Formats: sequence, structure tokens, C-alpha cells
Amino acid sequence: MRRPRLALLDASHGDENVPRNYRRELSASLAEFDVTAGSLPTDYDVDGVVVTGSRSSVYWDEDWIEATKAWVEGAIDRGVPCLGVCWGHQLLADVLGGEVADMGVYEIGYHEIDRTTDESVLLAGIDETFLAFTTHSDAVVDLPPKAIELARNEYSNHAFRRDRVFGVQFHPEYDAQSARDLTMEKELDDDRRERVLAGITDENARRAAGAKQLFENFVAYVEGGAGVSDATDGAERVDAD
Repeated sequence: MRRPRLALLDASHGDENVPRNYRRELSASLAEFDVTAGSLPTDYDVDGVVVTGSRSSVYWDEDWIEATKAWVEGAIDRGVPCLGVCWGHQLLADVLGGEVADMGVYEIGYHEIDRTTDESVLLAGIDETFLAFTTHSDAVVDLPPKAIELARNEYSNHAFRRDRVFGVQFHPEYDAQSARDLTMEKELDDDRRERVLAGITDENARRAAGAKQLFENFVAYVEGGAGVSDATDGAERVDAD
């Protein structure tokens, strides 16, 4: 049985940790595209799509962002399963008619997140309250029509599903190296940077590893022909307009 072929849309502006993390976590054949450089698939001959995080905002007026949105919209219209992480989560929400905005605060570090439904294909096997590394100042402030919230914390929505589209605001792919590197490059005051770095411990990394289950869940969903109960999570089948 062949492994599913996933298009990895890398919006990280060349962060070397990003492809390394996704290659490790996704048990699939990855076709990688640097969307910030204008690289996108020429067709939709893939089994699924994963959109990464980015230092950009989805509402910026950038040619590569608009091109990425257009390609992703085409994938969604064709019923291709999609998973977005952080910026990817926000981009998918935007394409589906949700709203992304600046929160006015910056969430960074290991934080607890609460699942908001007991039934979720994407979060199956993950604790009701789980730990994950987060880094974002934008958030999905209004979910897309007919989307189902899957998780949140005091900062924002942290996961949603609509039909075959899934998004998570947190970073399940991060390891301790990624967390440290990201924290060091951010413009933080010294006290906050030290607090965040102090929280990047082996214990927190171990606890956060539980959220990595969602990658296995997504690949299994794709392998099942996206037929793993489209009604699960209460997500109604939404036909393309």
C-alpha cells in the first residue's frame, strides 16, 4: 500500500526547522513547496494538503499570500483534505469565510489548551486538556460558517474543523530546538524571553509530544479517502459554491 502524497505548503520564509519537523511527524510522501517564493503545485493531484506557520499575517497584501489562498481554495473545492498549523490554520479559516485579526497580545511558550468536544477525528487520543507550544499574535476571531470549534484557551480558538478542512493554532510539530530558536529570534523583553526559555524543558517537551498524535490522525483520515465520518465533530458536509 502506497503512502499518501501530501502537498506541504511551507510559508516559513526559509526556517530550516520547519521542513525538518514536518518530515519527521508526517508519515507520508511529501511534495514540498516554498510558497513565500511563489512555488505552488501545478495541479491538485495530491491526497492531502498541509499548510505551515509563517511570520507573515494572512491579511497582508502580498502576491504570494493571495496565490496561496487561491490554490488552497481550489483544493478545498475539490474535496482535498487540508490541515493548517498556526498561519496555515488562519489561512484556511480566511479562505472559508472566517475572520483573522490581531489579538492585541502575543501568546508564546508552552500553554495548556482545552478540547471543546469529546468527539474529534483530528484530536482523537489527545487529552481533554493538553500542553502545546504556541506563538502567535493573530487569531481566528470568527470561525468560518458551519465550522466546529475543537479546542481553545484563554487567548483564542486553537482548533476547528469544517468538513475536510482542519486547523490548529498551536504548534504540534515543534521540538525543543524549534521552540528555543523561535523564542530567541522574537522581539521580546529580556524578562519575558527568559521566562519562555525557562519553560522549554524536557518535561514540557515530553508532555507536548502528546499533541503530535494529530498528525497520525490526519494521515489516517487521508488514507481512509477522507471517508472517516464526515459528520464527525458535528461538521456538516459543505458543498463547493
